[in-house]
Amino acid sequence: MKLTAFTDYSLRALMFLAVHPDRLCTTKEIAETFQISQNHMVKVAYQLSKLGYVETQKGKNGGMKLSRPPEDLNLGEAIRGLEPDFHLVECFNRKDDNCRISSACQFKSVLFEAQSAFLNVLDDYTLAQITENELDLLGALGTA
Repeated sequence: MKLTAFTDYSLRALMFLAVHPDRLCTTKEIAETFQISQNHMVKVAYQLSKLGYVETQKGKNGGMKLSRPPEDLNLGEAIRGLEPDFHLVECFNRKDDNCRISSACQFKSVLFEAQSAFLNVLDDYTLAQITENELDLLGALGTA
């Protein structure tokens, strides 16, 4: 199972915002911190805003911040929102399923069970739980 780079960048941005709760953070700042293209981070910010995870403010003193407390942001929910086409294999997507054995394949149910277990574990965690080591994260980010 592999998350897209977009989801990875989105989760990093959410973690960054969680450890900087008292101010607006810019896409430039987050992009530079993680050595990611600012264009990618702008797209991340747009999607996170569209999904309701961040609030954005335009202008000279603009930026973004979490739209809800980190303890109310579930990781499983976030990943499902960020990965709407999370198909481990072709046959999970009926539209693109060209596999000849799909109708008789039992491996598909095993993979589906594995994917469900993966997401169920993520459902047990919030953004607050993965950022509770705030001082360590701030040090690693170079923003302590």
